[in-house]
Amino acid sequence: MASSTKRRPGKGKKNKDKEKNGRKRDRKLNAKTADRYDLYQRAVNSPETDVDFLIKAYEQARGKKPHHLREDFCGTAALAAEWLSRDAGNSAEGFDLDPEPIEWGKRNNFTKLEDGEARMTFHLKDVRNPAEKRPDVTTAANFSYWCFHERKELLGYFQSVRADLADDGILVVDLFGGPEALTEMEEVRRIGGGIEYVWDQKTWWPGSGEYESAIHFRFKDGSEMRSAFEYSWRFWHLTEIKDVLLDAGFVSAEPYFEGTDEDDEEAGDGIFEHDPRGENCEAWIGYLVAKK
Repeated sequence: MASSTKRRPGKGKKNKDKEKNGRKRDRKLNAKTADRYDLYQRAVNSPETDVDFLIKAYEQARGKKPHHLREDFCGTAALAAEWLSRDAGNSAEGFDLDPEPIEWGKRNNFTKLEDGEARMTFHLKDVRNPAEKRPDVTTAANFSYWCFHERKELLGYFQSVRADLADDGILVVDLFGGPEALTEMEEVRRIGGGIEYVWDQKTWWPGSGEYESAIHFRFKDGSEMRSAFEYSWRFWHLTEIKDVLLDAGFVSAEPYFEGTDEDDEEAGDGIFEHDPRGENCEAWIGYLVAKK
């Protein structure tokens, strides 16, 4: 398994290709002219890898293809857009309280999708609200559910997800851990065009689990977009999350861990396999798959 310190952006070779193939116009961008949502999607999102895994996990669990997705904390809904692109019979719903990234996503992720707007429903609502149609798969990506700081809040969220799922539905959440995940540090990675993505693990308080982090972007001209995105989370350990899922009524909650890139032993390969124990690494990325 990978010992890379990379978080979500390090997942899969597609993201590594983005680092190498920066567009020429990116070299003219700076902190004033760049679009933070565009940079976020390029640096952090890996919708192809995510959707590959969601389909694989559902097929392994239920022996058939899923068609209706619910993306919680959807933001620009890049994952939902990728889901819709896979099958003309697929549909999706996205939940988020912030209208700004949703409107950006509508303009940039859905306009080129055939019938994309018709097959996608956005909800400016709390994620604990029910969907219009019971989902085959519900997902909360990029550790977004860590916004719930108290166990009773996380339990309530998982209970609402379970109640909302189709009878044969699954919940998929991502997570990370390892000693470096709890270290106050900055990780810098190039995303092309002379632009650097900075993941800033600002503070962690072990007594409460409070976890403050931010994303910055640095440009070729020396300018910097500080705190383009900020997060106030609780750091949830894998075993904690698994226990809460089971307490919420899910019949199982199984971890999947990323393999190692054969060309770079400090990077992940974007392939996630079931492993009930995992491997002790400095930093790791994984999913939990919970069956209703």
